[in-house]
Amino acid sequence: MRIFVTGGAGFIGSALVRYLIAESDYEILVFDSLTYAGSLSTLATVSDNPRYRFVRGDIADATAVRDALTAFRPDIVTHLAAESHVDRSIDEPGDFIRTNLVGTYTMLAETLAYWRALPGTRRDAFRFHHISTDEVYGSLGASGRFTEATPYDPRSPYSASKAGSDHLVSAWGHTYALPILLTNCSNNYGPHQFPEKLIPLTIARALNGESLPVYGRGENIRDWLHVHDHVRALRCVFERGEPGRRYNIGGEAERRNIDVVRTLCAVLDRERPREDRGPHAGAIGFVEDRPGHDLRYAIDPNRIYTELGWHPHETFETGIERTVRWYLENERWWRPLVGANATRRLGLGSAT
Repeated sequence: MRIFVTGGAGFIGSALVRYLIAESDYEILVFDSLTYAGSLSTLATVSDNPRYRFVRGDIADATAVRDALTAFRPDIVTHLAAESHVDRSIDEPGDFIRTNLVGTYTMLAETLAYWRALPGTRRDAFRFHHISTDEVYGSLGASGRFTEATPYDPRSPYSASKAGSDHLVSAWGHTYALPILLTNCSNNYGPHQFPEKLIPLTIARALNGESLPVYGRGENIRDWLHVHDHVRALRCVFERGEPGRRYNIGGEAERRNIDVVRTLCAVLDRERPREDRGPHAGAIGFVEDRPGHDLRYAIDPNRIYTELGWHPHETFETGIERTVRWYLENERWWRPLVGANATRRLGLGSAT
């Protein structure tokens, strides 16, 4: 098969590409505009593989999308390209509307025209797989988990833009019979994550001897999913998922933010102790919370467990150990990004 991956130079997209090149015989096209969070360095290990190719392009550019689809002739489109950082969406919501809504519309319009022109057997087998987030469901209280039937209740410009893109994909499936698949995942972590998100940001700041900021009192809870488990799930979905169906993907690893940071500190104390300053946790400090910070997310992954047979391999503890070691061994990858102000405070609501 030929797999067209939008956002394939980003965190999750590049993990998917590396996994598919290593574990399948699929041909892969990465279509990516290489924004601040996308880098060809994430694909260096596969760049010489004859089954991999790259096209620089913007998903909101209809001509670029059309040309790439026509030239590559994919069997699967996996749509990962998105602006994804909640804090940035608070300060710069327009970028999220353009990429996540207009870009997804453009992908759907161009993919629909491409799909309609396919011959019968290839047309029947084609899939458009849209990868989204659990944040579209809103915030949970102390109990309960998100299921595929949970009503949407987005709270940030980011989650609203992703909710809108989900609805567009669903509408193209219902209205035009485009064979779509939707997945909503919990918080990902692992190698090559841009150091603005909680886990790589904490690691980078700790290794730089900086303070470790935690929003509010660190009581917000997230369900954590290692990116390697996520990309295995994505393959299960686009290979065996039922067209028109949605699948929630979670790691069943709920943790408070403060506990995530303390766990990272404990691993760093073993792997890279601060001999002159004491334990890394001594650098933790609480800072002003961001506006509209959802209290708790938790995914119920029962559908993908029972229907597709996927389960996560990593526990939170094993995944964190592997992640910290990767950042320790790959400082040449992330240090230039930190130097480009990746760790500056965002999400104070300046747009309003």
